[in-house]
Amino acid sequence: MFSLGVRIFAALLGAAVAMTLGAWAVARGDDQPAQEQKAPGAQAGDGAKDEKKKIDEFAEAARLVPGPAGQAECVWLGRRVVSLLWRDDLDTAFRHLDLYDRFNCPAPRIQETFRCVVRQGTIDPKSPESLNSRVHACWINPSLQPATASSAPPPGTAQGTSSQ
Repeated sequence: MFSLGVRIFAALLGAAVAMTLGAWAVARGDDQPAQEQKAPGAQAGDGAKDEKKKIDEFAEAARLVPGPAGQAECVWLGRRVVSLLWRDDLDTAFRHLDLYDRFNCPAPRIQETFRCVVRQGTIDPKSPESLNSRVHACWINPSLQPATASSAPPPGTAQGTSSQ
């Protein structure tokens, strides 16, 4: 009888330890091993490149966009609002839009940019960088004309049919 109680206690203790270690591993996250595998210098170099790119984009917007829409805070918030609208995250987009208005940024610029992004057609959902670059291009020039597909068949012809 005594050995059965010890066995049950040992089994419960082992299960508790296993569950605790499992919960600890989940809380620690799977990102950490991936970060440890990267070379230490690679992260610093990538971060510097990204930061330089952001600074260049804001400088370009300040140079090409007249008025307050070219100010860094308006560019940053406005591009974020348009991206969130595209991804159908309306609640977050409206919260950002409140901040955009609080900085006295021009509201029509959001509408013009979003119209431009929508007119350009679909965006590859697996590539967030393509959305960011399109939003930036439309922020700089909201009257950007949609790109036409060069491989599109001429009007009046059907694809996939043969003349035989």
